[in-house]
Amino acid sequence: MVKRWIQKTKIKKGALHKQLGVPEERKIPITLLNKIISAEVGKVIKNSSKSSKKMIKVTSLLKKRANLAKNLKKI
Repeated sequence: MVKRWIQKTKIKKGALHKQLGVPEERKIPITLLNKIISAEVGKVIKNSSKSSKKMIKVTSLLKKRANLAKNLKKI
């Protein structure tokens, strides 16, 4: 198994926070990540967290970032 594989990937730090409109000081709620992952591409979902209240259009890149964030929260 490759050690430190995550450091070798080209991840843009803070991109998901910026795309969702959540400040980087706050954590992204797991419920929001689940909503994004379960939604279809092109749909609009509402971010109903206290940190940001805005409508978010689900794109394939957003789904990938949300899935990665959810998986990395487990580590």
